[in-house]
Amino acid sequence: MKYGIILFALIGGLWSCGSSGTDQADGSGDAAVDSLHFGEVITPDGAITMDELLVRLNESDSVATKVRGLVTSVCQVKGCWMTMKAPTSEEAPEIFVQFKDYEFFMPFGLAGSEVVIDGYAYRDITSVEELRHYAEDEGLPAEEIAAITEPEEELKFMANGVVIVQ
Repeated sequence: MKYGIILFALIGGLWSCGSSGTDQADGSGDAAVDSLHFGEVITPDGAITMDELLVRLNESDSVATKVRGLVTSVCQVKGCWMTMKAPTSEEAPEIFVQFKDYEFFMPFGLAGSEVVIDGYAYRDITSVEELRHYAEDEGLPAEEIAAITEPEEELKFMANGVVIVQ
């Protein structure tokens, strides 16, 4: 019986957000090098703005680059994704950021911080099921989650590394 409970707990821990089992309870992830760098160690040097990224994505399906932006939300289950936008515009679209090979995670309280991400940006259609999952991760109320009924084209980014800008 006790092995069944242990197995159940392990499976439950791995289930949330498709965990690889390498996360920490505080959302910082094992690949955090220090309190500023996550994943590959990168610098803010050479980062483009979110506005520049949008122009480049109008010319290409995907763009390998560094982008500077403002974190607007972080997955509150594990820190396994975040959203960000241009810090200078309220109307700017958000970009949904995931982390390469699920190797690192963001601190839960990162919203409002300026970061630079390195990797590649692309456009993708997100299913209703995924949108609802992300809404649950964000802690949105059940009525808001139920109101999600259509897939959305989104700007997405697969990050190799993240650095918090001081």
